[in-house]
Amino acid sequence: MRTAVVTGGASGLGAATAQRLRADGVTVITLDLAGEADYAIDVTDDSALKLVADEVGPVDILVNSAGIVGPNLPLLETTSDQWNRVLNVNVGGTVATMRAFVPGMVERGWGRVVNFASMAGKDGNPNLSIYSASKAAVIALTKSAGKELATTGVLVNAIAPAVFATPMNKDTAPDVLAHITNLIPMKRVGRPEEVAELVTWLTSDSLSFSTGAVYDISGGRATY
Repeated sequence: MRTAVVTGGASGLGAATAQRLRADGVTVITLDLAGEADYAIDVTDDSALKLVADEVGPVDILVNSAGIVGPNLPLLETTSDQWNRVLNVNVGGTVATMRAFVPGMVERGWGRVVNFASMAGKDGNPNLSIYSASKAAVIALTKSAGKELATTGVLVNAIAPAVFATPMNKDTAPDVLAHITNLIPMKRVGRPEEVAELVTWLTSDSLSFSTGAVYDISGGRATY
């Protein structure tokens, strides 16, 4: 039986992913600061992550779903504190969890990492410059890590969702949400379980010749 760590696993896409993996018999440990998670920790806290890693033992799968949207503001109205906060969680948190759990995967010769990026990281959403930049960084670090670990048995990929029906988007300004939903040819937001199905494949033995890749799940929005 394999063990997975899912960050942001108490709600939204993370919760749907945790539920789907459990349905396949995977032991899932959820990390989140809000809601009911197995460990209520900040993914940017290296010390807390080390304690979790030591306590849960070998981890085969890491799904980095934890993230924040940040302010809905024009770029020129954003502040350094806002940039630091979003980048610290969305990028720094992803890096921190990989540093905590991936070395054991490398040692054992098998592992799967899925980092949640966003279509915003490819297209850039207006008035979401910080979030967009942070998700572009997640894409780049996934590509770098995928290349670095390509011969270790640990595969690192990212997914780039468009808009999904999750609590995260409740804080998105209605006009921004309407704009990015209108970009989707299917003219609807995605369902969390649709992302969970993609993650299930990306964390399985069925995946064997893909690493450092970005998988769009966007209702047709993706153009490259």
